[in-house]
Amino acid sequence: MTDDPDRHAQKMAKKKAARDKIMATKTGEKGLIIVHTGKGKGKSSAAFGMIFRCIAHGMPSAVVQFIKGGMSTGERDLILSRFTDLCQFHTMGEGFTWETQDRTRDTEMAQAAWEKAKELIRDPANRMVLLDEINIALRYDYIDINDVVAFLRDGKPAMTHVVLTGRNAKDELIEIADLVTEMELVKHPFRSGIKAQIGVEF
Repeated sequence: MTDDPDRHAQKMAKKKAARDKIMATKTGEKGLIIVHTGKGKGKSSAAFGMIFRCIAHGMPSAVVQFIKGGMSTGERDLILSRFTDLCQFHTMGEGFTWETQDRTRDTEMAQAAWEKAKELIRDPANRMVLLDEINIALRYDYIDINDVVAFLRDGKPAMTHVVLTGRNAKDELIEIADLVTEMELVKHPFRSGIKAQIGVEF
């Protein structure tokens, strides 16, 4: 770097002033519709990070898992063992679709999970509700996307955050979302023969 300390300080002061001016205009608050999608790893992990952030702030929250079955995961075990007073956890799926191979059963389970999700979202005590892997259920039309969009648009309490994860998010969902992140796959150890590992994937 060729900048001297005084010049660097002046540049940073200008950046801070510009940033402060922008931040002064951001005064609104609302419950957000947040979508994590894409082929890359980290969609549920990032969503659980927000759930744990809510827990840390003493904000009631809830999780509904649409696809993943009763397999033990670090997030689920920690919440169920220590934080049930702040976070309700409902595993409503029976495993990934290629494992169950029963469309009728998958549809019934997904629709039951959606009913539970609506109940939790309607409860104004819950500041955040995570709908884990709901995008998979929507992709296979186990749940009506129009019902989901209408409920999130018209039935969600104003200050409740709802996080929806899973690949292939529907365009209709992306359209109404406030925040959409697409995880991009660059490299994955699975392609090199490495299996899912505790502490990384679950």
